[in-house]
Amino acid sequence: MLNVGAISEGFVLDHIKAGKSMKIYDYLKLGELDCPVAMIMNAKSSKMGRKDILKIECDINLINLDVIGYLDPDITVNIIKGEKIVEKRDLSLPAEVKNIIRCKNPRCITSIEQGLDHVFFLADREKGIYRCKYCEEKYHEAR
Repeated sequence: MLNVGAISEGFVLDHIKAGKSMKIYDYLKLGELDCPVAMIMNAKSSKMGRKDILKIECDINLINLDVIGYLDPDITVNIIKGEKIVEKRDLSLPAEVKNIIRCKNPRCITSIEQGLDHVFFLADREKGIYRCKYCEEKYHEAR
């Protein structure tokens, strides 16, 4: 049995689909933060069969929860203080995402104006479809 120690203050991302924790690590730019990160992959789960877990020992405000909600709204965020869970946050698809995904329409203003933010709005919550704020191009790539 694998045993990863408790964190004193930070958060735990639980119920990550097996094999997806590295993608979340990259999107959150955790490699750029100066804080300990533990990644557990393919852990046994009665709810999911297999799951990944990320333990991050830093202030929750250093990360963008919209990124996690966009990638997988079924992830649970456990906030830790004094080595105890003090709050659990359930995520949902954010109404808007900024600079998480990029518009692929070559005629979009974001293709011409390099410094412009890539902003997408949630067009269909049921299907998880996002559209570019500027050209309304549908975002096709699977999360």
